[in-house]
Amino acid sequence: MNVKLNFTAKGKIAIANFSNDELIELFTRYSNTLSKNHSIDISIPNEANRNIVGDGFIKLALSNVECDIDVFFRELGRDIKVPLKKRLGVAIDNVFKLERV
Repeated sequence: MNVKLNFTAKGKIAIANFSNDELIELFTRYSNTLSKNHSIDISIPNEANRNIVGDGFIKLALSNVECDIDVFFRELGRDIKVPLKKRLGVAIDNVFKLERV
């Protein structure tokens, strides 16, 4: 299953402070941490995410999904706010919205 995380207006402002590689690393790290508690495998294909800031979204490939993905991505959104808030210096509401592709 493939999903696309569309960044909100505030999310786009926050991710503009990061390089593409930094964003991939952040999402990989936080996804891997969360997947220890949820039965899901996530990969972030580099070729599909060459310009995350310009595109305004990040694409993820999911496999072995045995959990509620809405709950998983709600938790990921909450966790990913931490480094974005630190870099931006301002509180962020929702960072992204989940879209199943």
